[in-house]
Amino acid sequence: MTDPTSTLPALPCYLNGEFSTVREARVSVLDRGFIFGDGIYEVVPVYAGRPFRFAEHMARMDRSLAEMRMRNPRTAAQWRELVDQLIDRYARYAGTAAAQTDQLVYIQITRGVAMRDHAMPQDIEPTVYAMANRMGSYDAETRARGFSCVSADDFRWKKAHIKSTSLAGAVLSRQMSADEGAIETIMFRDGLLSEASSSNVWVVKDGAVAGPPRDNLVLEGIRYGLVEQLCRQAGIPFELRRIGRDEVLTADELLLSSATKEVLPVTTLDGRPVGNGRPGPIYDKLYAGYQLAKQAQA
Repeated sequence: MTDPTSTLPALPCYLNGEFSTVREARVSVLDRGFIFGDGIYEVVPVYAGRPFRFAEHMARMDRSLAEMRMRNPRTAAQWRELVDQLIDRYARYAGTAAAQTDQLVYIQITRGVAMRDHAMPQDIEPTVYAMANRMGSYDAETRARGFSCVSADDFRWKKAHIKSTSLAGAVLSRQMSADEGAIETIMFRDGLLSEASSSNVWVVKDGAVAGPPRDNLVLEGIRYGLVEQLCRQAGIPFELRRIGRDEVLTADELLLSSATKEVLPVTTLDGRPVGNGRPGPIYDKLYAGYQLAKQAQA
């Protein structure tokens, strides 16, 4: 039988103390991440060879680990050293200098390897995995057209604030939009906006930006703090509160944010135009501010 890993790119990765490639790295079939999805992850964007908002990513990692009753196997300095090493290795893989690459570094920590039992085993070593890959982007023409989304009820669990590797709900909800050729699925729980399958959602009305509150029903994206900061710098009113479906459907603008999307304009929801059906002025300001924030850290 053909080895399914043979067609994978030889991207650099790290697993439990050793660097190799995604073709070569192997985990036990009894790893609790494989058996139960018992782990957490982070995705750190890298611009011009430098991790973006790294401290915020490490803080969220600590929150997720605490919620999962797992220990952090490395210090923040050790994580930064690992990320920097992967950045350099990916640059060599890509045949360029690290300072000339935009990347994504994926980090995953599972509880470790043990015989299958739902109860959390004590005193086992966490499995630590990380890999680097290229950062995708959207060209100016695509951004100028905007993006389509679909809506759905939020059927996932009520601990969405944990960045868990148990992602069946996110996979199913994202496939709903993929089936329709859309970029995201915007979800509602009991008629209130929660988030998209792998993005946070922002509602713009009368020049103000609103998002759902920080709680267990939403994963607090690292861009939560950044969007608030960009709004403050641009003089745009900003608040976090409960947002009803009707507000979303009558918004002047809808925005998505994530590590891979940065900030994107939603111009169509369920086949109907959002606002005037074009990216709006608040999106323009936030996108411009985002680019300046990247340059300031690079």
